[in-house]
Amino acid sequence: MSNLTLALDDDLLRAARIKAVQQGTSVNEICRQAIARFAAPANAPDDFLAELQAVAARVRKSAASRAPAEPMWTSREAMYEEGMAERMPTLWASFERAPKATPPGLAASATATRRRPKPKPKPKPKA
Repeated sequence: MSNLTLALDDDLLRAARIKAVQQGTSVNEICRQAIARFAAPANAPDDFLAELQAVAARVRKSAASRAPAEPMWTSREAMYEEGMAERMPTLWASFERAPKATPPGLAASATATRRRPKPKPKPKPKA
């Protein structure tokens, strides 16, 4: 087996040693594995395609053995409400408790189909 000398920054080597110890290995072994991956011959396109097809077949087989999933939400609004309740429970609870009032001058049925008001015209600049 050959030896290799590397020049590394002290902080980089220290961080690598700490991480290697945490993972139960050595910096030497990490370098050996990295060089082995680098030097390995590239997979031929046919090998990659065969591996991809094998993975796709396993996924199809797994999916066929399960019943189709029920939709998590019945509508976009339900999905939004659940997300808001998870992210901001206190704020969302205050919205749920607030009475849903109809704006003055609008019938209850008109609130659902209300359109954005037209913008007011800008005043003409004085010369």
